Amino acid sequence: MFKQDIEFYNPINLKSYNLDQAMRYQLNMLDNLDPFTKKHSENVANLTCRMCEYLHSRKSFTIHATICAYLHDIGKLFIPSEILNKPSQLTKEEFEVMKTHTTIGYNMCMKDLKLRPYAGGALYHHECLNGSGYPNGVTKKDIPYYAQIIHIADVYDAIVSKRQYVTHINISETLKLLLKDTVPSIQSLALDTLSTQSKYGKINLKILKVLFRVVIDDTLYEISCTQEYIKYLEGQLKRLYKILKYEEKANNAKRITDKDYYLECMKFSFIQGESFENFHQIIIEYQDALKNRSNVVKKLYNEIDIIKKLGKQ
Repeated sequence: MFKQDIEFYNPINLKSYNLDQAMRYQLNMLDNLDPFTKKHSENVANLTCRMCEYLHSRKSFTIHATICAYLHDIGKLFIPSEILNKPSQLTKEEFEVMKTHTTIGYNMCMKDLKLRPYAGGALYHHECLNGSGYPNGVTKKDIPYYAQIIHIADVYDAIVSKRQYVTHINISETLKLLLKDTVPSIQSLALDTLSTQSKYGKINLKILKVLFRVVIDDTLYEISCTQEYIKYLEGQLKRLYKILKYEEKANNAKRITDKDYYLECMKFSFIQGESFENFHQIIIEYQDALKNRSNVVKKLYNEIDIIKKLGKQ
């Protein structure tokens, strides 16, 4: 049976920018990363680019932010694989090593004239507005706007990857987690910063709500892909139901010539992999798939309703 194939992130908006020439050298750097980190970097760049578009950013800013996003984790080249790929939670000492990918990436970029303009993406993408981030614990006024965008894209994709989402069903739960990070929390602040930074959460609410719009776009994209698959399933079932009618006529035929005619009609209507022996089972599989995908569409529309309500908070 034909398999439905969708991309979790809609690539259309990213492709609308002519980034290839500007990023060829930078993208080559990603080839040195492990496959998981490379894919994560590509996802974060995709999200960053599209968020910039919704923020009505200038094309030059969008391109700069997107390249910074591609390179934000380049410092992980020098993080030991046993730490980078550890499946369980990192120890305190291991996490301190992991945190150095920000300054390592920054230094790598600063030493390369072609990468120097994008060093801020590596340095600032784990900084938080309230000063609770790393490596330097800077606050909102000292965090570049493009880095605030990358931070949200980075956290979102990290959660999506960790939870192994293959569809946008229940994606609102991830957005709820991020929404909590926009709320000020005195527990994460040092006493000397309480008076000036207690009004900030970890991430920028305005940018997060732009991510909501991007996620809705991706959900609508998945709905569109799923509906196309539903049309395919309906077409196949229409053909198979016609074969069932031929079978019924063959079984009821009183003359051998009529029976042979209907059996030939059945045989002619089969496609590769179908036969007299298995087409009944194939019908059941298509019916189940159609029911499943129809339920998926309903759940995806429900997700959009939930996300829109979250965006009004």
